[in-house]
Parts: sequence; C-alpha cells; structure tokens
Amino acid sequence: MNIFSKFICIFFLFFSSPLVFSQASAPNYPKSGIMSKDVNSFIDEDIDYSNFSGRVSDKHQSELIFKVKVENNNTKFFRAGDNVYFTVNLKATDRECKAYVKSIEEFYFIIEVQDLSLCYDEDNYFRRGTVLNFRAPILAQRVFEASKYREMLLVRKEDFMKQLNEINNFIWGFDQEKVKSIADFDDRINKLQLEKRRALDNLILKKQESLVLQNELMRKLNSLDESLKYYKVERQELYSDRWNLDHHLTNPVGQRPLEIKRP
Repeated sequence: MNIFSKFICIFFLFFSSPLVFSQASAPNYPKSGIMSKDVNSFIDEDIDYSNFSGRVSDKHQSELIFKVKVENNNTKFFRAGDNVYFTVNLKATDRECKAYVKSIEEFYFIIEVQDLSLCYDEDNYFRRGTVLNFRAPILAQRVFEASKYREMLLVRKEDFMKQLNEINNFIWGFDQEKVKSIADFDDRINKLQLEKRRALDNLILKKQESLVLQNELMRKLNSLDESLKYYKVERQELYSDRWNLDHHLTNPVGQRPLEIKRP
C-alpha cells in the first residue's frame, strides 16, 4: 500500500468516527447580530447583580476568614463592613452563612464568617478552591449607583473630549492659523498703504491744482483792481479853496479876500 492509499484510509476512518463531531467544543456563534447585550456602559435589567459566585483562594487558620476570587470584578464596589450571604456550591443544604467584607482587592475580596456551621458540615474539611454562591443585596444597589454615576462621567467625558478636540485642532493648526493671520494683517497693511499713497497723491494733486488756481485768481484780482481804478468816477466839488494851495514866496500879498471897508 502506497502513501496515498494510507492517507485515504486514515482520512476515511477519522471522519467516519462518531466521536469526532460529538467531542467538538467549538462555540456555536450566531451568524448575524451580537452574542449578548453590551453592558459596558449601563446595567442590564435582566441580570441580578446581587447573586454571584466565587472561589476560595486562601483562608485563615481560624477557618473563619476567607479570601475569595471572583471572575466578575463588580465586587470592587464592596466596602468594608458590608454584609454578604453565601452557600457552599453542590451542598444539599440551602441555609446561608452570613459574613461581612473586610477588604477588597482587584478580583478578590476578603470576608469573615460569623458561623460556618450553618451552611457547611463541621466534620468535613473546608478546602481551598471551594465554590461559594453569594447573595449581596447591597452589591446590586452599588452597581446601580455606579452605573448612574458612570452615565454622568460619560457626559462629562464627552464634554471634555469636545473641549480637548477644539484645543487640539487649534494647536495642530497653529502654524496654519499663524500664517493665515499674518497674511490677513499683511493684506490689511497693504490696503492701508495703498490708501495712504492714494490719499497723499490726492493731496499733492489738490495742492498743485490749488497753486494753479491761486495764481489764476491773483492774476484776475490784479486785473480787476486795475479796471476798478481806471473806471473810478471822480467827484465834481473841490475838497479845499484853491487859494490855500498857492505857494508862499515871501512876497507881500494882501489878505484875500480884503476886509470890507465901511464908510
């Protein structure tokens, strides 16, 4: 039998075996949509957050203090002194043991049990790795409050992101805005300089025109003065007696007019 024939036989035996598909552990994902609700931002109303499970990872020699590891980190909302109730998994009794939280860590929390005999047989050794089913009404309330507070934080984050986006856009476009602002001011300066030159040119032109007009008006005024002088009409009456205008040559001259002689 050649190698190809051996390969065909092995392939046929492998896929004809009923254990091949019965032992397959691949998840059956849906072909469309999402697998579960996204509760990253808010709580899911279909979930009871007061019930959860944890595994004992360590314990105190007093057999009353346990360190519990959880897969869901919602236990971070616990506070020291919170009351929790639990039952031991796979035990026939439904009685709950009461404990209170001593401290909280990431995916861990430490509890102290008041009386372990209520939910666990004292004759059996309480092993590490035991799974406990917890019930904590205070945790459901804390999760609800945390979800509402997270909604507020998301709104604040969105506001801060908008402000940061505006600032980033300004910083990233600073050089462009700087060049644009400089160009705008240069344009305005050029326009002002052009208006300045136009204004000075207009003033110079107006001065030249004024000088020409000044000379022309002075010439016309001089001409008018001469015409006025020429066309002036003299008065007919004398301003003074002509005898008073004679020159005094030291010659004896009688008084004129002579005094009237009376007989």
